[in-house]
Amino acid sequence: MPHSRPMPPTPVLETPRLVLRPVRSKDAPVIQRRFPKWEIVRWLNAGIPWPYPADGAANHVATCLREMALGEKSHWAIIPKSGPADLIGRIDLWPDDGVSRDQRGFWLDPEFQGKGLMTEAAERVTRYAFCDLDWPHLWLSNAQDNHASRRIKEKQGARLVDLMIGEHVSGRGPQMVWLLTQNEWMARHAA
Repeated sequence: MPHSRPMPPTPVLETPRLVLRPVRSKDAPVIQRRFPKWEIVRWLNAGIPWPYPADGAANHVATCLREMALGEKSHWAIIPKSGPADLIGRIDLWPDDGVSRDQRGFWLDPEFQGKGLMTEAAERVTRYAFCDLDWPHLWLSNAQDNHASRRIKEKQGARLVDLMIGEHVSGRGPQMVWLLTQNEWMARHAA
């Protein structure tokens, strides 16, 4: 069932190793430096311009700020508590629109991958969706060949429910669709 209420203002969230804070205008230069790497963008939605333009991050951050102001989405900068002081990636959350079967997106600079940081960020955002927003489920998706993203969903207990063709920056290809329910996630964390 799609959510009809606007999202509240994007809160600051914390994990043992991370601060997730709302994206702000000052993040654009850091995003412009960290984001346009083939290892990051190849699995993302084909709507992302590639090659990434010089004003890509500024335009994207302006869109994020507008979406947050309208209560359409939450956009967080991922900041490690141990440094660096600027963002190393992003994670986003949006309500179920009843069509897209996707409600969360993320990316992490390859320099920081393989350390469990994105799993930690995804768990915190999931807790926010289920415990604070009381959403009944999260639809999640990833390119089938994006094994790291797939593994995060598996660790969270999401169930693979569909395989479809997706449009990614790297081209058309299989896309996995997952469902993570509030009840299953809460039961897992209570155990």
